[in-house]
Amino acid sequence: MLLAASAPGEARQAVDLGAGVGAAGLAFAARVAAAMVTLVEIDPATAALAARNAARQTPGLAARARVVVADIATLGRPSGPPEPAARTADLVMMNPPFNDPARHRVSPHARRALAHSVPDAGLETWLRAAERLLAPGGRLALIHRPEAIEAILAGLKGRFGAVTIRPVYPAPGAPAHRLLVGAVKGRRTAPVLLPGLVLAGQDGRPSAEAERLLRDGEAI
Repeated sequence: MLLAASAPGEARQAVDLGAGVGAAGLAFAARVAAAMVTLVEIDPATAALAARNAARQTPGLAARARVVVADIATLGRPSGPPEPAARTADLVMMNPPFNDPARHRVSPHARRALAHSVPDAGLETWLRAAERLLAPGGRLALIHRPEAIEAILAGLKGRFGAVTIRPVYPAPGAPAHRLLVGAVKGRRTAPVLLPGLVLAGQDGRPSAEAERLLRDGEAI
Protein backbone atom coordinates (compact mmCIF):
# COMPACT_ATOMS: atom_id res chain seq x y z
CA MET A 1 0.00 0.00 0.00
CA LEU A 2 2.90 2.39 0.66
CA LEU A 3 4.18 1.82 -2.86
CA ALA A 4 0.75 2.62 -4.34
CA ALA A 5 0.49 5.75 -2.18
CA SER A 6 3.92 6.98 -3.30
CA ALA A 7 3.23 6.63 -7.04
CA PRO A 8 2.36 9.86 -8.88
CA GLY A 9 -1.32 10.20 -9.69
CA GLU A 10 -0.80 11.76 -13.14
CA ALA A 11 0.01 8.34 -14.66
CA ARG A 12 -2.34 6.95 -17.28
CA GLN A 13 -0.37 3.85 -18.36
CA ALA A 14 1.11 2.13 -15.32
CA VAL A 15 3.02 -1.13 -14.97
CA ASP A 16 3.47 -2.98 -11.67
CA LEU A 17 6.56 -5.22 -11.86
CA GLY A 18 6.66 -8.17 -9.49
CA ALA A 19 2.99 -7.55 -8.83
CA GLY A 20 2.39 -10.64 -6.70
CA VAL A 21 -1.34 -10.92 -6.06
CA GLY A 22 -1.85 -7.37 -7.33
CA ALA A 23 -2.23 -5.44 -4.08
CA ALA A 24 -0.13 -2.39 -4.98
CA GLY A 25 -1.20 -2.12 -8.60
CA LEU A 26 -4.89 -2.49 -7.80
CA ALA A 27 -4.63 0.02 -4.95
CA PHE A 28 -3.07 2.49 -7.36
CA ALA A 29 -5.84 1.85 -9.91
CA ALA A 30 -8.43 2.46 -7.19
CA ARG A 31 -6.82 5.81 -6.33
CA VAL A 32 -6.24 6.98 -9.92
CA ALA A 33 -9.48 6.44 -11.82
CA ALA A 34 -7.99 7.27 -15.24
CA ALA A 35 -5.07 4.83 -15.01
CA MET A 36 -4.71 1.57 -16.92
CA VAL A 37 -2.56 -0.84 -14.90
CA THR A 38 -0.63 -3.88 -16.12
CA LEU A 39 0.31 -6.35 -13.37
CA VAL A 40 3.43 -8.34 -14.30
CA GLU A 41 4.16 -11.52 -12.34
CA ILE A 42 6.54 -14.36 -13.17
CA ASP A 43 4.79 -17.11 -11.18
CA PRO A 44 1.66 -18.38 -12.98
CA ALA A 45 -0.14 -19.42 -9.79
CA THR A 46 0.44 -16.04 -8.17
CA ALA A 47 -0.57 -14.29 -11.39
CA ALA A 48 -3.82 -16.26 -11.36
CA LEU A 49 -4.54 -14.89 -7.88
CA ALA A 50 -3.82 -11.38 -9.14
CA ALA A 51 -6.27 -11.90 -12.00
CA ARG A 52 -8.88 -13.18 -9.55
CA ASN A 53 -8.35 -10.16 -7.29
CA ALA A 54 -8.68 -7.81 -10.26
CA ALA A 55 -11.93 -9.47 -11.33
CA ARG A 56 -13.36 -8.93 -7.83
CA GLN A 57 -13.00 -5.14 -8.09
CA THR A 58 -15.71 -2.82 -9.32
CA PRO A 59 -16.43 -3.27 -13.05
CA GLY A 60 -14.78 0.02 -13.90
CA LEU A 61 -11.59 -0.84 -12.05
CA ALA A 62 -11.48 -4.43 -13.27
CA ALA A 63 -11.66 -3.18 -16.86
CA ARG A 64 -8.56 -1.07 -16.27
CA ALA A 65 -6.37 -3.89 -14.93
CA ARG A 66 -4.72 -6.73 -16.81
CA VAL A 67 -2.29 -9.44 -15.75
CA VAL A 68 0.76 -10.56 -17.72
CA VAL A 69 2.78 -13.66 -16.81
CA ALA A 70 6.37 -12.86 -17.75
CA ASP A 71 9.97 -12.68 -16.61
CA ILE A 72 10.82 -9.00 -16.21
CA ALA A 73 14.13 -9.58 -17.99
CA THR A 74 12.17 -10.16 -21.23
CA LEU A 75 9.93 -7.09 -21.05
CA GLY A 76 10.30 -4.40 -23.67
CA ARG A 77 12.49 -6.59 -25.87
CA PRO A 78 11.72 -7.74 -29.45
CA SER A 79 11.81 -11.35 -28.28
CA GLY A 80 9.67 -10.66 -25.21
CA PRO A 81 5.90 -10.51 -24.72
CA PRO A 82 4.02 -7.91 -26.82
CA GLU A 83 2.61 -6.24 -23.71
CA PRO A 84 3.63 -4.16 -21.91
CA ALA A 85 5.40 -2.62 -24.90
CA ALA A 86 8.63 -0.65 -24.78
CA ARG A 87 8.48 3.10 -24.14
CA THR A 88 4.71 3.15 -23.55
CA ALA A 89 4.39 3.43 -19.76
CA ASP A 90 4.38 6.71 -17.89
CA LEU A 91 4.72 4.92 -14.54
CA VAL A 92 6.52 1.76 -13.49
CA MET A 93 6.00 0.59 -9.92
CA MET A 94 8.16 -2.13 -8.46
CA ASN A 95 8.45 -4.08 -5.25
CA PRO A 96 11.56 -6.22 -5.90
CA PRO A 97 12.30 -9.16 -3.62
CA PHE A 98 13.85 -7.63 -0.51
CA ASN A 99 16.21 -10.37 0.66
CA ASP A 100 19.76 -10.57 -0.68
CA PRO A 101 20.82 -14.24 -0.32
CA ALA A 102 24.25 -13.00 0.78
CA ARG A 103 22.70 -11.40 3.89
CA HIS A 104 19.38 -13.15 4.47
CA ARG A 105 18.23 -16.72 4.83
CA VAL A 106 16.53 -18.00 1.67
CA SER A 107 13.41 -20.15 1.83
CA PRO A 108 13.92 -23.78 0.72
CA HIS A 109 10.62 -23.51 -1.16
CA ALA A 110 11.29 -22.42 -4.74
CA ARG A 111 8.19 -20.22 -5.17
CA ARG A 112 8.74 -18.44 -1.88
CA ALA A 113 12.44 -17.93 -2.60
CA LEU A 114 11.59 -16.48 -6.02
CA ALA A 115 9.14 -14.04 -4.45
CA HIS A 116 11.35 -12.84 -1.61
CA SER A 117 15.02 -13.22 -2.59
CA VAL A 118 17.25 -11.60 -5.19
CA PRO A 119 20.90 -10.50 -4.96
CA ASP A 120 21.41 -6.73 -4.79
CA ALA A 121 23.08 -7.08 -8.20
CA GLY A 122 19.76 -8.44 -9.48
CA LEU A 123 18.18 -5.00 -9.02
CA GLU A 124 19.95 -4.02 -12.22
CA THR A 125 17.63 -6.36 -14.16
CA TRP A 126 14.56 -4.72 -12.63
CA LEU A 127 15.78 -1.18 -13.29
CA ARG A 128 16.74 -1.98 -16.88
CA ALA A 129 13.26 -3.38 -17.46
CA ALA A 130 11.71 -0.20 -16.05
CA GLU A 131 13.88 1.93 -18.32
CA ARG A 132 12.82 -0.05 -21.40
CA LEU A 133 9.12 0.19 -20.57
CA LEU A 134 8.99 3.87 -19.66
CA ALA A 135 8.46 6.63 -22.17
CA PRO A 136 10.91 9.56 -21.91
CA GLY A 137 10.04 11.50 -18.77
CA GLY A 138 8.19 8.51 -17.33
CA ARG A 139 8.33 7.93 -13.59
CA LEU A 140 9.62 5.07 -11.48
CA ALA A 141 8.35 4.26 -7.98
CA LEU A 142 9.92 1.51 -5.90
CA ILE A 143 10.07 0.27 -2.33
CA HIS A 144 13.02 -1.55 -0.80
CA ARG A 145 15.13 -2.08 2.30
CA PRO A 146 17.51 0.75 3.30
CA GLU A 147 20.57 -1.47 2.87
CA ALA A 148 19.83 -1.69 -0.85
CA ILE A 149 20.24 2.07 -1.39
CA GLU A 150 23.75 1.76 -2.83
CA ALA A 151 22.61 -0.78 -5.43
CA ILE A 152 19.51 1.28 -6.22
CA LEU A 153 21.44 4.51 -6.81
CA ALA A 154 24.04 2.68 -8.90
CA GLY A 155 21.30 1.17 -11.06
CA LEU A 156 19.55 4.52 -11.53
CA LYS A 157 22.72 6.38 -12.52
CA GLY A 158 22.77 7.37 -16.17
CA ARG A 159 19.17 6.21 -16.68
CA PHE A 160 17.10 8.19 -14.21
CA GLY A 161 17.35 11.48 -12.36
CA ALA A 162 15.26 13.69 -10.08
CA VAL A 163 15.60 10.87 -7.54
CA THR A 164 13.60 11.22 -4.33
CA ILE A 165 14.21 9.08 -1.26
CA ARG A 166 11.68 8.90 1.57
CA PRO A 167 12.62 6.82 4.64
CA VAL A 168 9.83 4.86 6.32
CA TYR A 169 10.10 4.33 10.09
CA PRO A 170 8.09 1.70 12.00
CA ALA A 171 7.98 3.92 15.12
CA PRO A 172 9.46 7.18 16.48
CA GLY A 173 13.20 6.81 17.13
CA ALA A 174 13.46 3.49 15.28
CA PRO A 175 15.78 3.03 12.30
CA ALA A 176 14.16 3.21 8.87
CA HIS A 177 13.04 -0.23 7.67
CA ARG A 178 11.91 0.75 4.16
CA LEU A 179 12.74 3.35 1.53
CA LEU A 180 10.31 4.78 -1.00
CA VAL A 181 12.31 5.83 -4.05
CA GLY A 182 11.04 7.85 -7.00
CA ALA A 183 12.88 8.81 -10.19
CA VAL A 184 12.28 10.22 -13.67
CA LYS A 185 13.63 8.60 -16.84
CA GLY A 186 16.14 10.77 -18.66
CA ARG A 187 16.42 13.48 -16.01
CA ARG A 188 19.75 14.52 -14.46
CA THR A 189 18.55 16.48 -11.43
CA ALA A 190 20.34 15.69 -8.15
CA PRO A 191 18.71 13.35 -5.60
CA VAL A 192 16.55 14.76 -2.80
CA LEU A 193 16.02 13.23 0.65
CA LEU A 194 12.39 13.78 1.63
CA PRO A 195 10.88 13.92 5.13
CA GLY A 196 10.35 10.48 6.61
CA LEU A 197 7.08 8.66 7.18
CA VAL A 198 6.46 7.26 10.67
CA LEU A 199 3.96 4.41 10.66
CA ALA A 200 3.11 4.21 14.38
CA GLY A 201 3.18 6.43 17.46
CA GLN A 202 4.78 5.75 20.83
CA ASP A 203 1.60 3.97 21.88
CA GLY A 204 1.93 1.51 18.99
CA ARG A 205 -1.16 2.77 17.23
CA PRO A 206 -0.99 3.76 13.55
CA SER A 207 0.03 7.37 13.03
CA ALA A 208 -2.45 9.78 11.49
CA GLU A 209 -0.47 9.81 8.24
CA ALA A 210 -0.32 6.01 8.12
CA GLU A 211 -4.09 5.83 8.63
CA ARG A 212 -4.60 8.33 5.83
CA LEU A 213 -2.39 6.37 3.44
CA LEU A 214 -3.11 2.76 4.33
CA ARG A 215 -6.78 2.83 5.33
CA ASP A 216 -8.11 5.75 3.30
CA GLY A 217 -6.01 5.07 0.19
CA GLU A 218 -4.68 8.60 -0.14
CA ALA A 219 -1.40 9.65 -1.77
CA ILE A 220 1.74 10.66 0.09
